[in-house]
Order: sequence, then structure tokens, then C-alpha cells
Amino acid sequence: MNLSYRWVIVAAGALMSCVAIGTMFSLAIFLEPMALDTQWSRAGISSAMTLNFLVMGLGGFAWGALSDRFGARIVVAIGAVLLGLALVVASRAGSLLTFQISYGVLVGLAASAFFAPMIALTTAWFDTNRSLAVSLVSAGMGVAPMTISPFARWLISAYEWRAAMFDIGIMAWVLLLPAVLLVRQPPKPAVAGGASAPVAEGDGMGVAQALRSPQFIVLGLTFFACCAAHSGPIFHMVSYAMLCGVAPMAAVTIYSVEGLAGLGGRLLYGVLADRLGVKPVLIAGLAIQAVVIAAYLSVSQLDQFYVLAVIFGATYGGVMPLYAVLAREYFGQRILGTVFGAATMMSSLGMALGPLAGGMVFDAYASYHWLFIGSALIGLGAAGIAIAFPPLPRRELQLA
Repeated sequence: MNLSYRWVIVAAGALMSCVAIGTMFSLAIFLEPMALDTQWSRAGISSAMTLNFLVMGLGGFAWGALSDRFGARIVVAIGAVLLGLALVVASRAGSLLTFQISYGVLVGLAASAFFAPMIALTTAWFDTNRSLAVSLVSAGMGVAPMTISPFARWLISAYEWRAAMFDIGIMAWVLLLPAVLLVRQPPKPAVAGGASAPVAEGDGMGVAQALRSPQFIVLGLTFFACCAAHSGPIFHMVSYAMLCGVAPMAAVTIYSVEGLAGLGGRLLYGVLADRLGVKPVLIAGLAIQAVVIAAYLSVSQLDQFYVLAVIFGATYGGVMPLYAVLAREYFGQRILGTVFGAATMMSSLGMALGPLAGGMVFDAYASYHWLFIGSALIGLGAAGIAIAFPPLPRRELQLA
């Protein structure tokens, strides 16, 4: 198979991450109309997103292990079918509990079937420009707020939230099921006598040994704190902007600007990581993220929100793919789906904190200020943990 097909894998992975993450995060757009229509509390609705991330964490670990064993295509096929079904069922929920189970559990389980398997598959296709390729797959997450979120807002305005969520579920099937057919394993590499290639020092580790290693502990804790820092501000940004006097549709555009900036940030950080090294780029990005989160406390105008959205989106979007590159460098390809799935589980636990915490903070104080203060402090902690990353040890393997 021609190696140029690897860019088809990147495109398919980007589309899948866009649809999966975009449909999940569209709950932020549904939050206000759902609360008004159903009288369910914001914390109760937001807890569905918390469940998303908890289930996504466990699912990511399981799906990653299955992709190591059976390949990525069967895993993403199951995820595609389940995602559309979950959204259709959630759109018909008659109680908060039913919605929390259908949206929180099933959507999270479905969305987790794409990220770790497709990232692991992409790293297997690329020996050079790996950081850029992984960043491009992850860029689908950045495109999501520019596409699915405004589409959800338009559907809600034209119809109502139940019809909008149902239509998005159908759209997920239409886009994802054909993309599944593009997913293929890379060709077996030709082995040339006497050639040498760099491999990760942990390439011979078993799963249990890898998950107990210092490399994984630092990786998992940094990923957790990074996501715990930005999840609340991302999810509650639209509501926060509306509280500051920004019109609803304009508030959604802030979310979209973050996504556009995240797309550029993934490309920028991917290129920088290939040239300067993953660790220093990651640490710098985490520090910038913490500062920008704190800066949201001082804004109230739409143009100010846009400025911070560009920096915030580029930063959190840019650092996210770097964890997969670090996992590949530390542990090699053989168990990458499992190891990165475990790291994704840690990140999902972090992501689960923000939506619920933000809802609880607002319900208690009618303000999001403490959410941004706490998130900024956690973000600084993430940068501190990342400093403890061990060097990326590499050795040359003589291929016989």
C-alpha cells in the first residue's frame, strides 16, 4: 500500500474526532435551553458531561486495549453506531436521570472509541512528522466548535432542543459510518540488514510494568491536571459570557473562536514539538493556559473574550496531542493503544471535574469567578508536574 495513504488515515481520524467530541461538547449549547424547557438544574444537566468524561476515561482504556488486539477499524465502527444511537435516545429522555444515563454514559462510551485507537493508528503510520500528524488528527476537536456547535445553536433556534439533538445523532451516523471504511492498518515495514532505527526504551515493557513506571505516572498526572484546569472554563464559557452581557449567538461564537484557534494551535505546537522537543513545548503551553484562565476574570466585553479565546484555544488545543507523542516515545507502538488509553482515562477524570464543579459553583454563588480561580491554580500545578517528566531516552536498535 502506498504510504501516501497515511494522510487519508489522518483525515479520517480528524473527521471522527470532530464528530465525536463536537457532539459531546454540544451539550454546552444545549445547557441553557434545556434548563429553561425542563426546569432541570444546571448542575444536573452538567453532570451528564461529568459522566461523559468518567465513562470516556474507562472506555478509552478498554477501546485502546481492544484496538491493540483487533485493530482500530472494528473499534471505531462500534463507536460510530453507538454515538448516533445515544444521541437519538437522549433527545427523547423524559427525565433528568434518563438523560444522564443516555447522554452521560452512552455518548461518553461511544466518543471514547475514536481518540486512543485513531491516535495509536496514526503513530503507526508515521515515522517522521509524527507530532504534526497526531496534531492534525486531534485538530478535529478544534474544528468541532466551529461546525457542530453553531449547527446545534441554529437547530435549537429553528426548532427546539430535542429535535436538534435527534438531528445531530442522525448526522453522526451519516458522517462516521462511511469514514470507518477508510480505516486500515499500516503496511508491514521492510527490514533492511544492518539498518538502525530509534525505538523507545520502554518498547519491551509489558502493560503492567508500563503503567507502574515513573514515565506513565508523570504523564497521567500532568494530563489529569491539564484537563481539570481547562474543562470547566471550556464547558461554561458560553454561559459565563452571557452573564457578562454577551448575546447568546455571539457567546457561541466565542466557543467557535476557541475552536478555530485550537486548530491553529495544534499545528503550531505540533511543528514546534517536532523541532524543539515535546517536553519544553508542553511545559510552556501549560503555563500559558493557566495565565489565560485567570485573565478571564477581568473581561466583560465581546472583543476581550475574543482575544482571550484565541490564546486559550490555541494553547489547550496545542498541548493536547503532545501527550500521545510522549506516550509513543516512552513506550513504543506495541502497547500504545492500551497505555494511551490509560492516560486518556486520567485526562477524562480531570475533564469530569470542571463541568460539575462549574455548575455547583454557579448554583451556590450565581457566579463563575471561583471556577476560574480554581482552574488557574490547577493549571499552574499541571505545569509544575510536567517539569518532572524524565528525559526521552532513546537507543539504537540494530535490525538484523
